[in-house]
Amino acid sequence: MRDDPVLTPDAERVLEVARKLFRDHGIHAVGVEQLAHEAGVTEKTFYERFGSKDALVAEYLERWGERYREHVRAVVERRGRFSPAQRLLLLFDAVEEWIATEGPHDCAFVNAQAELSDAGHPAREVIRAQKQWMVDYLRTLARDAGVRNARKLATSLLILLEGAVVTASFGIVPGAVGNAKEVARQLVEAG
Repeated sequence: MRDDPVLTPDAERVLEVARKLFRDHGIHAVGVEQLAHEAGVTEKTFYERFGSKDALVAEYLERWGERYREHVRAVVERRGRFSPAQRLLLLFDAVEEWIATEGPHDCAFVNAQAELSDAGHPAREVIRAQKQWMVDYLRTLARDAGVRNARKLATSLLILLEGAVVTASFGIVPGAVGNAKEVARQLVEAG
């Protein structure tokens, strides 16, 4: 991913407002006028900071992804002594904690992918990179655990995790991520 540019306080406010509005209403439902108004900036300032709404969406997802990756790594890599196989399962704990903190609003990247049909949209590369990071991270953890086919397990765990996050957002399956963790445990043990 990329180094963070230093943003002005106005730009930081716009990003925070965008995160909340995009989460609650969707990307297409929120216009530049609303973003600027709720962030307390002029539209001119908005365009000076971001250039376009498309660029803002890409920046919002990049920032959100950075926070998510930091959280996942903190849980998986800094939680005492666990075996490599246990570290794979800690990823599910990280996601469960994320949902408990941020709320069950689906995955910002899955939602954005569904809304942004233009393959040339700058956010599409951010989305792809985030999901690639996840599968690469899972593959690394699987290799560390000595799994024979680390790539296959990583792909399976990503699909399981994505499904659990979406299911959790429905609010009708209590413990969706915990249930997915149990299935993941079976996959890891069979690995």
